[in-house]
Amino acid sequence: MIIRVRVQPRAKRNAIGGQIENEWKLHVTAPALEGKANQACIEFLARELGIARSRVKLLWGEKSRHKVFELEGVSEAEFLRFVAEQKI
Repeated sequence: MIIRVRVQPRAKRNAIGGQIENEWKLHVTAPALEGKANQACIEFLARELGIARSRVKLLWGEKSRHKVFELEGVSEAEFLRFVAEQKI
């Protein structure tokens, strides 16, 4: 599955918020320095979706708040269930 996110670095906690247009809002506590926010996004998505970090790939947006991730082995239904469980 491919998802588009808008990352909010230095948030109070790691969480995924609602969808704005065609992007999900992803909050991470890490700063946007030296790839730390990218790593935090990958670790958060992998942990919460129960997949290996190697199955979360950053396809686009390494230096942008707007990013595109590939979630290998995750169906759209599983992802939407995960988002519904989040409380932000």
